[in-house]
Amino acid sequence: MPTRFSAVTTRAATDRGLIQSRPPLLVVGQVVASPETGVEYRIERFLGQGGFGQVFLSRRLGQSAAVPEAVCIKVSGRIDSWVREAYFGRLLDDHPRAIRMFDAFPLVTTGRPVLYCLALEYAPHGDLSAFLYRDGRRWSEAAVRREIAGILEVLGKLHRGQLLHRDLTPVNVFVCENRRLKLGDFGIMRQQSDGRGITARTMNTLTAPSEFLDGAAPKWRARDDVYQVGQLIAMLVKGDAQARIRTSAVRGLPCSDHLKEIIYRCIGERRKRYESANELIDALRTPPASLKAGVMRSLKGVHLAFTGILSKRRREAAAAARRAGAVIHSGPSIRTTVVVRGKPNPLQAAGRQGGLKLMEIKRLREKGHRITLLNENQFWTLVRRRQA
Repeated sequence: MPTRFSAVTTRAATDRGLIQSRPPLLVVGQVVASPETGVEYRIERFLGQGGFGQVFLSRRLGQSAAVPEAVCIKVSGRIDSWVREAYFGRLLDDHPRAIRMFDAFPLVTTGRPVLYCLALEYAPHGDLSAFLYRDGRRWSEAAVRREIAGILEVLGKLHRGQLLHRDLTPVNVFVCENRRLKLGDFGIMRQQSDGRGITARTMNTLTAPSEFLDGAAPKWRARDDVYQVGQLIAMLVKGDAQARIRTSAVRGLPCSDHLKEIIYRCIGERRKRYESANELIDALRTPPASLKAGVMRSLKGVHLAFTGILSKRRREAAAAARRAGAVIHSGPSIRTTVVVRGKPNPLQAAGRQGGLKLMEIKRLREKGHRITLLNENQFWTLVRRRQA
């Protein structure tokens, strides 16, 4: 499976051996001019490189009301990625959580191939991967929720236009003033025509969903962008962007059970992920739904599932439920109407309230399915009432 690194990375990423060094396309002190705007830029320092280009800290020469003094010049020999990123840069020009593009121009020099340049907003703290590598501290949960929701606002705008980012990695999220996160690098973004996804051949293996690495998923969809955002949330919570997190490690994260549930749903079973950026924003900003016990007068005709640890063996409880007229399910589904909840298992996937069946109940409720939750005492009371 082909892979790539972001076209915007920092020197720290190159120093750590993540990206092989290539000869610079521009040199320090060189002045490049945009025939589009007439603005000139002096190259001051190499910042990093990726699969589609190199990035240099540059200084604007002369006066300009539209271009700040310090910018990043991103240069590439490939017109296709340049055109794509310039287009999406214009599309997101007014969004406060997207890295701004100020200029886009070709650079023609005698005896050399044409280069293609973008003048982009400079993020003083670099990309998120390098920032966490230097800083090494976990982010507070409040900051994680706020900043990821900001990134998701950009992604939500893209998803509403049937656009898929496909490269939501820690080297494409940038740390600006006051540790404010912004999204950049739209070089492999694609537009889907019908909401059924697009064929994905190019991806970063660090945060690509395992279904694509295994060749099990044919097309990239919005929920696969959501998977990558889930990985970003976990990286901020850990304060480390060096490796992806597995579902088995979610319960050990230093955050609330509600945030663990969000992360687990992002990176867990593909069909149960949040279907869009807006769904995930709602989850981050909305307090967790309570799972209070409901009221039932009888178990006759209900479709029932069990979760948690019961005081009696599960097969005894299932037999009693059948005698009371219930239909037993192995787990919650769209047909389930009642779930009997025992004591929580300390090894639940996402904390005390984050068992797989409990998370599925919440997901089904969000979809409008009515499911009544009973505690074990209520269940046995109904069983005895039926027997009497």
